[in-house]
Amino acid sequence: MYARITGTGSYLPALALSNDDLVARGVDTSDAWVVERTGIRNRHIAAEGQSASDMALEASLKAIAAANIAASKIDLIVLATSTPDYIFPSTACLLQAKLGIGGAAAFDLQAVCSGFAYALTVADKFIRSGSHRCALVVGSEIFSRILDWNDRGTCVLFGDGAGAVILEASEAPGILASALHADGSHHGILEVPGNVCGGKVVGQPFVKMDGPAVFKFAVRVLADVAQEVLDKAGLDASAIDWLIPHQANIRIIQSTAKKLGLHMDKVVTTVDRHGNTSAASIPLALDAAVKDGRVKPGDTMMLEGVGGGFTWGAVLLKF
Repeated sequence: MYARITGTGSYLPALALSNDDLVARGVDTSDAWVVERTGIRNRHIAAEGQSASDMALEASLKAIAAANIAASKIDLIVLATSTPDYIFPSTACLLQAKLGIGGAAAFDLQAVCSGFAYALTVADKFIRSGSHRCALVVGSEIFSRILDWNDRGTCVLFGDGAGAVILEASEAPGILASALHADGSHHGILEVPGNVCGGKVVGQPFVKMDGPAVFKFAVRVLADVAQEVLDKAGLDASAIDWLIPHQANIRIIQSTAKKLGLHMDKVVTTVDRHGNTSAASIPLALDAAVKDGRVKPGDTMMLEGVGGGFTWGAVLLKF
């Protein structure tokens, strides 16, 4: 038994902020500075009152429609997010209620920017075990609410959005191999070191990042985990039709592709349009490539991500 993606969907909030818009709002940067270092030109910002589950719902409905299934068929929801609606219940349960379905297992998964790779791998294991047959896998993030807008080293990087896929049991190969890793000793180079205690915020409630350290770490582990997954599947990089990486920084993406010997025309990039949307970035890029016709049935794709934790992972699949 395999698990195959049968539908994709995505959602970006209506408000888009360009680099020039940030400058106009008082951020000490410039369009040239941001584009040169990150490749980012725009990011989307959730509306006041809009939640991660609201965005997840929009992306999920599109994925459900693309898969041509009834929502009631879903028997598992795995939602990756670092910006949940509440401490509890899970955002997955809130999404389930908004979809009008009940009874299926539903839970959140927190692996930051690797969250979608983690969530897809977890759902694959459920389906391969035979316990479930139709999973809704979602990444949804509102990073704009955990940014210090006076810190140009972080506030220019992130945006909000959601992406989703339907993963169904199949006798035809779908997910071919995956690998997940973490090393908590590196948590200090990318974290939000705060929490709520006694009704008050304790620590720092904003993203803190050591950019150069993150860059070096990301380039190394993304190439390594991609090769690990290829080895598991008994394939080499020439088998990859599309590399769909976490959309954090164009230079990280370019370096990873170079290490794998892939030309950039085989890499899906959307970071210029929506910045780093954490767990939502891979499914956003995947859906964009499906919708514009680049990704076709039968194509082999490598999805990979790296994020705070530090966590990293990759999934090789047939579409």
